[in-house]
Amino acid sequence: MSEEAKIQVDSDWKAQAQAEKEKLVEAEQKAEAKAEERKLPEADFKGLMGILASQALLGLGMQQDPSGKGVMVDLEGAKYTIDMLAMLEEKTAGNISEEEATELKQLIQELQARFVQIAQLVAAQMQQGGVSESSQEESPASGIIDPTAS
Repeated sequence: MSEEAKIQVDSDWKAQAQAEKEKLVEAEQKAEAKAEERKLPEADFKGLMGILASQALLGLGMQQDPSGKGVMVDLEGAKYTIDMLAMLEEKTAGNISEEEATELKQLIQELQARFVQIAQLVAAQMQQGGVSESSQEESPASGIIDPTAS
């Protein structure tokens, strides 16, 4: 009883291999797309202005107090960052595009105006006793304020 060995040819193996290859290529493309999304923007002058502006805005109360009772204010830190931007404007005069110079000037003016508003709010709340005691110990120009208090 000898049976001849039959060779079976799986014609689908090529299609399966091709499908797996396509899945790998697709997965690779998705990974590259995700990496591209996480990629930091090119380092440029506008990026520097944005970072400094963000730092100033954080000092001007853009960060919620962990207790949820108000916002954290660091007027000294905000003033320092705004002064840094003013120094940057002075040192780069004539060396940046007109558009960049205009944006920088407007940014400084907006931050200075916001600084004055927040400083007045902090002073008013300190007179009313609205700033937390722990923040008054740190600095009279810093602390937690309630922006809804009048």
